[in-house]
Amino acid sequence: MKTSSLPLTRDPRAALVIVDAQQGFDDAAYWGPRDNPSCEANIAALLARWRETGRPVIFVRHDSTSSSSPLHADNPGNAFKDIITGSPDLLVRKNVNSSFHGTPDLHAWLQENGIEELVVCGITTNHCCETTARVGGNLGYRVYFPLDATHTFDRTAPDGENVAAAALSRMTGVNLHGEFATVVTTAGLLEQVPQLAATAR
Repeated sequence: MKTSSLPLTRDPRAALVIVDAQQGFDDAAYWGPRDNPSCEANIAALLARWRETGRPVIFVRHDSTSSSSPLHADNPGNAFKDIITGSPDLLVRKNVNSSFHGTPDLHAWLQENGIEELVVCGITTNHCCETTARVGGNLGYRVYFPLDATHTFDRTAPDGENVAAAALSRMTGVNLHGEFATVVTTAGLLEQVPQLAATAR
């Protein structure tokens, strides 16, 4: 889908929010087919650039309340993927879709640190990433959503039809863009961030 061609993030305090990039999502037998094999590489590229420019990084981890879920705290899949390196400025733990409904309180932390702009990426596109972007937009943050730094899985519709992951991701972009967030690409963000590297340091 077409994404924004407008200037992207100009805020040296823009926070990168990486949602649920956890090993449990590698369990294809549990989740089914996925889209966007470039997701992890794009997340890693954003994380590296944010670290280079001294911008705040937030990790969000889903601690499922279901013992059968790969994301349950007692299961090895609860751990972050290998691309999630170093220590974040904030670690949010949650058991619902919204990163703003976890512990510690993400909104309160952002307000305390004077952060008004967010870049939301991670897993899954149409669940926790989309919900986080929607709530962030409703709370008044400028939200950027690099769609290609997210991925999701095929789902079964209420009528029983299978809906491909790529179609679900596309609809997330349609739902968010111009309403809750600005849908962008990883490459577009990376082109903009170096312009503020000196300021951010």
